[in-house]
Amino acid sequence: MKYLAFIVSLALITSASQAAPPRKAGEAPIALPLNLTIPERQRLCTLKTKSGLGYKILRPGTGPSPSANAATTISYIGYLNATGAVFDQNMKTDLPVDGVIPGFSEGLQMMQKGSIYRFCIPAALGYGPRPTGPIPANADLVFQVELLEFK
Repeated sequence: MKYLAFIVSLALITSASQAAPPRKAGEAPIALPLNLTIPERQRLCTLKTKSGLGYKILRPGTGPSPSANAATTISYIGYLNATGAVFDQNMKTDLPVDGVIPGFSEGLQMMQKGSIYRFCIPAALGYGPRPTGPIPANADLVFQVELLEFK
């Protein structure tokens, strides 16, 4: 009987601790999905290639760079240059260098293992005049990319 009383008491304590905390007046919950916005200073690139790809080395890596036919493992976040709105992000994802938009492919081939770069990709090296999902037509894009591995 004492055991049953203990279980009932534990159940009451557990259910009370899981109840939603009282909200303060005027406090609204965060809307889902969470839409991140990257500040303007993190949408800038200091260097540019002949093709027009902007880039900034945030952390240098070591060793060789992947070739156009390499398979990479990367972590990245992609956002719109105009607004900073995040449209995609992924951790430890496998991507072929030649299977992405031209600016991203060019950027991957500049990196070394362990490096983190920011790429400022003009629309002409991105999706151009066609909208793609949350990316509007003629959008300049920014990616922060960490090259984890390639083969």
